[in-house]
Amino acid sequence: MPYLPILVCIAFAVFFYRAAESEDESSLIWSGVSLVISVTTLFWLHWGWLGAVLGQVTLFIGITILRMLRKSD
Repeated sequence: MPYLPILVCIAFAVFFYRAAESEDESSLIWSGVSLVISVTTLFWLHWGWLGAVLGQVTLFIGITILRMLRKSD
């Protein structure tokens, strides 16, 4: 199924888009960064599914840390 990686990229981007909407943040930035991470790990670096998932988890952790630091100010 050659279209499955594309669907996975879209699914991650939609997840971060919806998460940004619920947090009143820039949904285009969150979903755009997610899409860049997915495309980079799957198609350019050829890290496979594990690399794509770890990239998305890293993005989620990074967003969480930035939001925590912003709230503490």
